[in-house]
Amino acid sequence: MTKTLADLIEDQLPQTQCTKCGYPACRPYAEAIAAGEAEINQCPPGGLEGVRRLAAVTGRRVIPINPANGVERPRPVAFIDEALCIGCTLCIQACPVDAILGAAKQMHTILPSLCTGCDLCVAPCPVDCISMVPVTGDATGWAAWSQEAADAARARHDFRTQRLTREREENDARLAAKAVEKMREVTAEATNTPEELAEKERKRAIIAAAMERARLRAAGNASEQKD
Repeated sequence: MTKTLADLIEDQLPQTQCTKCGYPACRPYAEAIAAGEAEINQCPPGGLEGVRRLAAVTGRRVIPINPANGVERPRPVAFIDEALCIGCTLCIQACPVDAILGAAKQMHTILPSLCTGCDLCVAPCPVDCISMVPVTGDATGWAAWSQEAADAARARHDFRTQRLTREREENDARLAAKAVEKMREVTAEATNTPEELAEKERKRAIIAAAMERARLRAAGNASEQKD
């Protein structure tokens, strides 16, 4: 299959999924570059070498990393102070590559070999128990990363995205089934007075509104996947 320009650009990104470029993940940033909507110097994890790679693919000139997006630095790995962790799962929800293990009200731990150093788990932590520790010495940008690590991070991010989409669709389906069953129950209710009829119609309207919101949400999710 012939790759698009966005595909070729994405291949040159480190796949940290850190959002420092101003986009929600590496793929949207690649698409923005391909569309001429973003510069090639908005990826601090890729560093100047990353800019050179993108320049080679796009034909644009090499320019310094935009300081508004961050600075090139040694690759860090997140570390959780287990004595402070309260098991809130917020860091697990924030991690774009499923590099954090744990469950609600249980201590969490980060798998260093999977962590991309994106920093996204730090801000949500309510007890400030996560720190970022540099692990590559003086090596920065692509010198602190590898194509193999980038490919693995992309695969984990894609798998997580698919899993979350599937879980959301399954949850929406369960809620829709419950709404349909509730509508049947309300419809079957006996109404002997105008007040009972009015209450029945009120319930039906509430359920119908909920079903319509679910339909619109499902349609929106389908549109996002198509895009």
